[in-house]
Amino acid sequence: MRAGADPFLAEFDRLAQQVFGTAEGAGMPVDVTRRGDELVVRFDVPGVRGDAISLSLENHVLSVTATRHADYGEDEKVLVQERFDGTMTRRIRVPEWVDAERVAAEHADGVLTVVLPVAEQAKPRRIEIRSTSSQQSISAA
Repeated sequence: MRAGADPFLAEFDRLAQQVFGTAEGAGMPVDVTRRGDELVVRFDVPGVRGDAISLSLENHVLSVTATRHADYGEDEKVLVQERFDGTMTRRIRVPEWVDAERVAAEHADGVLTVVLPVAEQAKPRRIEIRSTSSQQSISAA
């Protein structure tokens, strides 16, 4: 589904384009989907233990930092190293309508899944229209 088809997802997509720095995020691909009244963000963090990942949401910026260090034996000499080694960070601006108090995350099989629920005040709601006679409205004025 294209982001333009869903106004919430379109806004998230627009804000996600404002990732800070050009190289940032290159080692941490992300998918964003809409599931009912929440956005689901999945970050690839292969080979990173759950306790080596930090996640924060501050001033509408979701920050993920993951650390992974290569573990070679004493008798090994590295000839080629293309796999990530060190700390990588990905920052994504999230819409103001995200309920920061209810954000949840889990890590499994090299994927960090972050659930961003829509705040109650941002959800569409039906407004009741009371019926009054025009005579009552005029006399009350």
